[in-house]
Amino acid sequence: MKILVIEDDRTVGQYVARALEEHHYTPELVTDGVAGLEAARTGRWDLIVLDLRLPGLSGLEVLHNLRDGGVGTPILVLTAQDSVEGKVDALHAGADDYVTKPFAMEELVARVEAVTRRPKDLAPPVLRLADLTVDVARREVTRGGAPVDLTPKEYEVLVYLVSHPGRVMSRTLITEAVWDYHFDPGTNIVDVVINRLRKKVDQGREPKLIHTVRGVGYVAKVA
Repeated sequence: MKILVIEDDRTVGQYVARALEEHHYTPELVTDGVAGLEAARTGRWDLIVLDLRLPGLSGLEVLHNLRDGGVGTPILVLTAQDSVEGKVDALHAGADDYVTKPFAMEELVARVEAVTRRPKDLAPPVLRLADLTVDVARREVTRGGAPVDLTPKEYEVLVYLVSHPGRVMSRTLITEAVWDYHFDPGTNIVDVVINRLRKKVDQGREPKLIHTVRGVGYVAKVA
């Protein structure tokens, strides 16, 4: 299980990482908010441990950016604030749990285990990227509050991309996820659907959200 630790105090961060390794997790340490946000957006993590006091971007700013960008990775906040207001702010911003500094490592590991055991389908079935909203439960898509009418396959491709914001998806991954079988490598079905999606989602709107990475595939992100 991969865990991203975003903590500017390298001593504390390494202490947390070693404890997680001892419990058979695979941690990676990042020490500032900007790099932490970039790493968190890749979608490679099963959990993010996030300090609130960070250089570059605060932990709360990182948290808001991730949730506004549709990243649903569970987030455990580390905070030196023991006030109720501070904890409530973090939870309202999208944190799944918090640990107050100074903390016992046993408590941190126990909370990590508790958060990672929670069923993922308890997450709100709404995906967001900039002003694009995808209500998965209702299968409704809006951009800037205006409805976007999509075919079933256009909708499924959009959900797949927006579920992995910032992560480049190859044509093969998209066909396997959406059509559930392998196409002839020469087919251009993914390109056709992406082009239609661009016209419906991005045309005449800013920022552009669906991008081509030449020779690799497609990615949903705020340009």
